[in-house]
Amino acid sequence: MRSIRDIYKIGKGPSSSHTMGPERAARIFKEEHPDAEAFRVVLYDSLAKTGVGHGTDRVLREVLEPTPTEIIFAKDDPEDLKHPNTLDFFAIEQGVESAPMRVESVGGGDIVIEGRTSAENEDVYPENSFAEIKQFCEWRKIRLWEYVEMTEGPEIWSFLAKVWKTMRWAIADGLHTQGILPGGLHLERKAKLLYEQAEKNQLVQVKETRIICAYAFAVSEQNADNGTIVTAPTCGSCGVVPAVLRYMQEQHGYSDEKILHALAVAGLIGNLIKHNASISGAECGCQAEVGAACSMAAAALAELCDMNLAQIEYAAEIALEHHLGLTCDPICGLVQIPCIERNAVAAMRAMNALNLAYFLYDTRSISFDMVVKTMYQTGINISKAFRETAEGGLARLYRRGR
Repeated sequence: MRSIRDIYKIGKGPSSSHTMGPERAARIFKEEHPDAEAFRVVLYDSLAKTGVGHGTDRVLREVLEPTPTEIIFAKDDPEDLKHPNTLDFFAIEQGVESAPMRVESVGGGDIVIEGRTSAENEDVYPENSFAEIKQFCEWRKIRLWEYVEMTEGPEIWSFLAKVWKTMRWAIADGLHTQGILPGGLHLERKAKLLYEQAEKNQLVQVKETRIICAYAFAVSEQNADNGTIVTAPTCGSCGVVPAVLRYMQEQHGYSDEKILHALAVAGLIGNLIKHNASISGAECGCQAEVGAACSMAAAALAELCDMNLAQIEYAAEIALEHHLGLTCDPICGLVQIPCIERNAVAAMRAMNALNLAYFLYDTRSISFDMVVKTMYQTGINISKAFRETAEGGLARLYRRGR
């Protein structure tokens, strides 16, 4: 299993698989063909259907400029297509198209280039399931964050410190920014309003809900506006983890060190989901994005509260289990509706999972590993219309009704 650095990537939104991944691929291709007269890029499946809304064509042209670039949104997919987020690059030199490079944008900003291996794809963790990690930690009598440090080295803390700093900035910027989000839906930013309303409310439960939701909205709106965020594990689900951790730190005074420990545990959970299932909405629906983020957040909260291994596992399991079957149906292919609200709802669900795990962990019947496998099986069997193609659900009905 790979490093948790693979889960947390700092970059600009709105989509890790539709903008971050293609951007990385374009940089590689441009560097390899500095003398090209022109480039041609063909987008397939989910990239072709929601690429405009996600800004795929925009980011490709920005990276490949000043070389003229033709972007083609394929209407038909090749028979050998392995992943829904696939794109082909071609360099045109002396009028001849050559040097094709096929890339799969597999989620979280990661890419796989067909026929190539990369050092960044090498495994870091010898354990590949929560059961294996739990057994190792119980044998060594260590906590999950200590296991992460033991495997990744002490330098992981400086990396996570930068991640946490960026998450806090995204919340702060999102809370102070107003206006209409780009893309044509004319969706107004709501984070600032939610936060201001929370400050006026004296009911503890209502205030908690509004503050956490305001934080989740703040980060998600930054993402939708092409701002800088941290994938956790993706751009589309970037608001869940920072929202709950920021709230808990403010309300209970947790140190940054404790927050970093929680982020380490969250990263481990995200890693397990990515390794054994998927964090790609185009592959498994939004359960793989927001569901995974909720699971990460619940585990992080459990670590923050010094819960034991069984409680942390149960919190992560509850959070993911109750997102099973969640579809990805972004209206107009934008990471706005229902994505932004969904981050806020998932943040609150992570808080609920924490509370249930605290009391009921010794009664559970389902393991975290089982839910991860179930999520993958559910995802690949969801209709393609509900896997980030904007062809079903809200995306289809909105298009018909407007």
